[in-house]
Amino acid sequence: MCDVWQAAVGAGRADALPANNGRGSSETDAHVWGLPCLWSRLFSRLYEELGLVSGGLTPRGEETLVRLASWMPFEQARELLQDLLGMQVSKATAHRATLQTGEAALALCEAEEERLKQEAPQAPDEADKQAMSGDGAFVHLVGGEWVEVKTLVLGEVTRTKRAEICTQHLSYFSRLCDAASFEEAALVETQRRGLERAIAVCAVQDGAEWLQGMVDYHRADAVRILDFAHAAEYVNEIGQAVQAAGGRLPAAWLKGVLHRLKHQGPQRVLKHLAWLVARYPNPTIQEKLTYLQKREAHMQYPTYQEAGWPIGSGSVESANKMVVEARLKGAGMRWGRHNVNPMLVLRNAVCNRRWHETWTTAVAQRRALRTSQRQADSQQRLTSACWTLAFWGARVYRLSHTAVQAAPSTPAVAFKEQPVRHLGSGYSWRNPFLRRPPSTPAGLEAVSAKK
Repeated sequence: MCDVWQAAVGAGRADALPANNGRGSSETDAHVWGLPCLWSRLFSRLYEELGLVSGGLTPRGEETLVRLASWMPFEQARELLQDLLGMQVSKATAHRATLQTGEAALALCEAEEERLKQEAPQAPDEADKQAMSGDGAFVHLVGGEWVEVKTLVLGEVTRTKRAEICTQHLSYFSRLCDAASFEEAALVETQRRGLERAIAVCAVQDGAEWLQGMVDYHRADAVRILDFAHAAEYVNEIGQAVQAAGGRLPAAWLKGVLHRLKHQGPQRVLKHLAWLVARYPNPTIQEKLTYLQKREAHMQYPTYQEAGWPIGSGSVESANKMVVEARLKGAGMRWGRHNVNPMLVLRNAVCNRRWHETWTTAVAQRRALRTSQRQADSQQRLTSACWTLAFWGARVYRLSHTAVQAAPSTPAVAFKEQPVRHLGSGYSWRNPFLRRPPSTPAGLEAVSAKK
């Protein structure tokens, strides 16, 4: 108990959770609140000594709460925790515990990214044939801004018993950042999956420029495939623009063109689309045709299928919905920019089925951060106390050793230091020579003789 008391007095900032506004009068939160600062630090350190990481919740209870909040809104996670385990916590507690865990896990990912860039270790030997796909989904921030969350999906390419090409053992990596930062941050996941050591890799995605840069960064030799559904969308838009311009196309025109594109390649399809553009000139049609012509080398679908590669990026489209939008794009949700990546780290953990590893390392990181913060605060208070002690010590020393003034040694000095005598009120400047009669005995006798 002495250690706990000492830590409370000198711990500084601890993990004391503030009072929860908006709590119902009948609810009992799982942590002590409304206490003075000293008692808050005392109970916070006591919670940590007992393994109660977040305001009195047991480790198992807090893990369950954070995991639930990674799947559903904080209020629903709080209610479900109470129904399952009988633990009553507030929405603010669920929000705080979840984001603190996400921030700790994000810090670990960033530290691992820096280590990989500096040391460049060899990747583990995983699947020989892998596929990568990237895409973005938009999230609504506080203030009305919409921002793009980028997601990378990695998987193993195999064939089913029916000889159908499929991608399995998928893993996801999502971040809110620019393209260059995303390329570097994704090193953590590509290193873990051994993308660098795979014998063959394909990149199935749309034609966005940042996606091509990501492929160049991780596997420049990857087979680049334009998502077939994406190409089909452009072909369909060209057909609709031709019809809007007065052209007449057969009812099965789109189906026939896409069949030829999938099984015969893009040469005849692009030639046919160029003929339509020449007959029905339109800037919109020309722009879309130029987009497809620029990516003709990535539309060799018969060759890709023969080599056993997938031609669709449905995995990353599903990832946008499952990993990002299912939790961060609910009705009425607005996120602070600084809270998006911590939540994405937790979403990756639960969707990649690596929750226990992420939770264990995040809790250890939180405890290490609290310990370092406590030590820094203690050092700061010790320094302040030393300076205060030195200041008052010097002040007391000066007051107790005041110099004593020396006494005068010469009559001249003594004469100069005598106080000036002031004239009395009865003195007259008009009679400056008037003097009082002498009071000596000789003077008295002279006066008596005259009388």
